[in-house]
Amino acid sequence: MKIHHLNCGTMHPPGTPDGLVCHVLLLETDTGLALVDSGLGLHDAADPARRFGPGRFYVRPRFDENEAAIRQIERLGFNPRDVRDIVITHFDADHVGGLADFPWARVHLTAAEADAALHPRTFVEKHRYLPTQHAHHPTLVFHTPGEGEPWNGFPATKELPDIAPGLAIISLPGHTRGHTAIAIDTGTHQLLHAGDAFYHHGQIDGTGHVPKALTTMERLVAHNPPQVRANHERLTELWTTKPSDLLLINAHDPTLLRRAQQLDTEAPPSRP
Repeated sequence: MKIHHLNCGTMHPPGTPDGLVCHVLLLETDTGLALVDSGLGLHDAADPARRFGPGRFYVRPRFDENEAAIRQIERLGFNPRDVRDIVITHFDADHVGGLADFPWARVHLTAAEADAALHPRTFVEKHRYLPTQHAHHPTLVFHTPGEGEPWNGFPATKELPDIAPGLAIISLPGHTRGHTAIAIDTGTHQLLHAGDAFYHHGQIDGTGHVPKALTTMERLVAHNPPQVRANHERLTELWTTKPSDLLLINAHDPTLLRRAQQLDTEAPPSRP
């Protein structure tokens, strides 16, 4: 399986000199293309108030049409209609903004996250989930992690072989009610996209140099702060003990995106 690492949304919160990215994965599978998250889309640039909400004043997205996943897929020479499945880590605007650009695609998420997005209950949920993000009535496919084999010590998993062999979702609630990480076995290495389970590599790699603006934002929007801290501890352990063939990334760290893109350029070419 060939993986392309894309930045589908640059953001510039105050106090973050390197800014943030929206790290989206484009998967070349045997049956077509699939995305992990969708970043910001064409519709977000046209109507940021209704599609991103007041959070845009803090994270300050660029809303660059050229960063939209659909435009990058076209530049890579693919037909966007071949994107048949989109697996999302959670339903925040910076992860699902591009869904409307692929209205024919199936959207995979946990049943818990779908319930949160469609039936928000808490104050934070009612402000983070915007009806405009699913106004195009996407085909939602619900999953319940816990039905698959454990993955590197994570017990609650669900494999998605209909999309691609070696693709699985892992339950990591905390940032949102049904947040997940996405695990992929490419055939040459393993990859874990941890979504927003952490924001900055300094939270798990031992360096500890994390912009305060990010830790503050993480705490304010967390559905369950103790679970967020527990996820940090588990991912720190994984970072420390991970095998050499495991690439651990997240949704917004530009340093981790650059590392992954370097591996992308070194990977063997995909099948014609």
